[in-house]
Amino acid sequence: MGLKIFKVIWFFSLIAMLGVFMYVYASLPDPVTVSENSKVISLSKETLFYIALAILALTNASVFAVTRILPETDHDFKAWFYGLVVCANLFFVVGLSFISLYNSTEKFDYARIGFIIYGSLILLIGWSVSWPIFRVTQRFFSKQAV
Repeated sequence: MGLKIFKVIWFFSLIAMLGVFMYVYASLPDPVTVSENSKVISLSKETLFYIALAILALTNASVFAVTRILPETDHDFKAWFYGLVVCANLFFVVGLSFISLYNSTEKFDYARIGFIIYGSLILLIGWSVSWPIFRVTQRFFSKQAV
């Protein structure tokens, strides 16, 4: 049951991510500034589009690879992996939205959005770490059948 719920959540996160991706692509200027700490990194709009598209496609296509490779009985790991890709999609949406906001002509206090970016990253890392912790606790606290 949990696997089916995570599949539905993943599907809707994929649709939302693609919608945000297309909206962000349409709103970007032609030379896109990605970083401006000590050195400016500028990419063309198309280069950023294809790099982001490749990352998004590989991330979401890995769901199909994992479901085909693993046996049908391993529902727990598959559900966890769907959740991991949902967290990755959320991070991509936040990251692409920040790139769009940074390249817009609006004045914005970028320190106000930091907690959203770091929050999505912490969620992604936390979800990644949760599966090994779950397996270790399951191994130590599982009851032995007599």
